[in-house]
Amino acid sequence: MLLALDVGNTNLTIGAFDGAKLVAHWRLRTVQDQTADEWGILLRNLFSLSGHDIAKVDGVVISSVVPPLDLSLASMAPRYFRSEALFVNPADAGLVMRVDQPAEVGADRVINSLAAFEKYGGPCVIVDLGTAVNFDVVSAKGEYLGGVLTAGIGISIAALFSKTARLPMVAFREPEKLIGTNTVACLQSGFYYGSLGMIDGILKRLLEELGPETKVIATGGQATLIARGSTYIQHVDAHLTLEGLRLLWERKHRA
Repeated sequence: MLLALDVGNTNLTIGAFDGAKLVAHWRLRTVQDQTADEWGILLRNLFSLSGHDIAKVDGVVISSVVPPLDLSLASMAPRYFRSEALFVNPADAGLVMRVDQPAEVGADRVINSLAAFEKYGGPCVIVDLGTAVNFDVVSAKGEYLGGVLTAGIGISIAALFSKTARLPMVAFREPEKLIGTNTVACLQSGFYYGSLGMIDGILKRLLEELGPETKVIATGGQATLIARGSTYIQHVDAHLTLEGLRLLWERKHRA
């Protein structure tokens, strides 16, 4: 069994694979000061509560964009799973990196691109709606061409709330109607349609450059909500990053 960890700035996504099948997955807050033992105990509890045998885990693969956590996770893997963790290295992902500084590309972006090209083919654009909104572009030949980065939806909501005295914090949701008739409804409409307009606006320009045969895949926390109103998003793949981690593990071990 393979344990896959996607460590983001806000959330930690965990997947357990039995062969190619994702048999369990969890989503937790990213806590940067947890020790190796705390991570190990937490993961053991998750496996136990889900009825899966943690003793069957014989591999650990990690995508991390939070460097302070890397040491504790690297220490946790051999202590609790008798396996050295494989951390994602953009240079080893199997994609030709057509960017100025390949080492600067986030591990999650590389893994998403690997999984999307494997599952949907190229050219493709991956929209990852997390702490940031990432647009990553892969050519028809499987080349990573770069992308577009902007602030995530949650950050935008929190920033407005922190900088205004009378506007309330609101949940991100699809509004019942465009024109709000109270403050909460106005904010929800603005955040939803503002985010949707920004995402579709960038996708329109990308598709004009890449061509109409380009596949567009969305993943991340708000992917389903945005995809419902999007003109260009064709697929929602909630576990794209975990699938990419499994693919990377299999490629490395076949090699």
